[in-house]
Amino acid sequence: MTNLKKYFFAASAGLSAAFLFGCKNSHQGNDQKTREAPSVEVFSLQEGKINSSMRVPGELVSFRDVDLYAKVSSFCKQLYADVGTEVREGQLLALMEAPEIVSQLASAHARVEALTATYKASKANYERLLETSKTPGTISQNDLDQALGKSNSDYSQLEAAQSTQKEISQMQSYLEIRAPFDGIISARNVSLGAYVGPSGKGSEFPMFTLNEQKKLRLVVYVPEAYTSYLHQDDEIRFSVKAYPNDKFVGKVKRLAGALDKRLRAQRIEMDVANENKKLLPGMIAEVEFSLSTNPNTFVVPSSALVNSTERVFVIRITDKKADWVDVKKGMEINGQVEIFGPLNLRDQLVKTASEEIRKGAEVNTTTAKKKE
Repeated sequence: MTNLKKYFFAASAGLSAAFLFGCKNSHQGNDQKTREAPSVEVFSLQEGKINSSMRVPGELVSFRDVDLYAKVSSFCKQLYADVGTEVREGQLLALMEAPEIVSQLASAHARVEALTATYKASKANYERLLETSKTPGTISQNDLDQALGKSNSDYSQLEAAQSTQKEISQMQSYLEIRAPFDGIISARNVSLGAYVGPSGKGSEFPMFTLNEQKKLRLVVYVPEAYTSYLHQDDEIRFSVKAYPNDKFVGKVKRLAGALDKRLRAQRIEMDVANENKKLLPGMIAEVEFSLSTNPNTFVVPSSALVNSTERVFVIRITDKKADWVDVKKGMEINGQVEIFGPLNLRDQLVKTASEEIRKGAEVNTTTAKKKE
């Protein structure tokens, strides 16, 4: 009986030792798995280019347009143009009448003629005295100086009278309203016999509004984020509601160089040829811009970018350790995004990044396969 007990206790001790040894090995295996570095898929950073497009509304305006007013107070005597009239540069649009200007011009003309005669007489008298004074003792120097002074005074008065006559003649030319450039009359606010002038009821509205139509400006406001993608002489396509199936072309010619304070956008103007006058000033256009990034920027999959509440970063693997690199995000389209930051060509970045890959953690890497 004693031997049986000894055998039982020895067997129990052996089983306990085996169980404890197995548990120890199990815990060691779990700890080893816990300490094993995670495996991540990486790719080599390369330069690339993203092509996209943007649609914004724009407005077609006349390349040149002007409101024509009367320069002097007058009455409308004759009209030679109306709404829709196509006119040429210098063409007479209206003839005004101002009797007081005609009287002033006649008076100025008569004064010029009178002063011309006076000057000629004083000049001739001085020349005779000058010729006589060549004989010693005939003409005193004082008489000669007085004759010269009279001649110069008469000439000054003649010049003043001629200047006044020219001024009145210029005022009379303002009675003819002429087109400053080729275009179409889009508005007329005067009728025969109406009073017009720089003051009074006749000046509340322009006599005519003239628009140039064979060349138009397409004006658009481009948001701040996209201003770097547009350059001088870029070709732009647009459409209008009047011709939904037609595409029109313009070229970027003028960039404001500053943002509108209210819209936070840059004004950009494009020149549009309109020889057939199919497009009209005032039309609203749908403008399509082609946005192409710089071919020397870094482009990565969207999954490689981590947008946390505090930062935007990618994860670079260096010596099997994860490093969070802060970047700035550019254009994103079709799962590709351009990034800007302290990165180098062929850096190894995690393809599917997340905050779970802690900074400084050891990782194992596998290379991402290229799409065929």
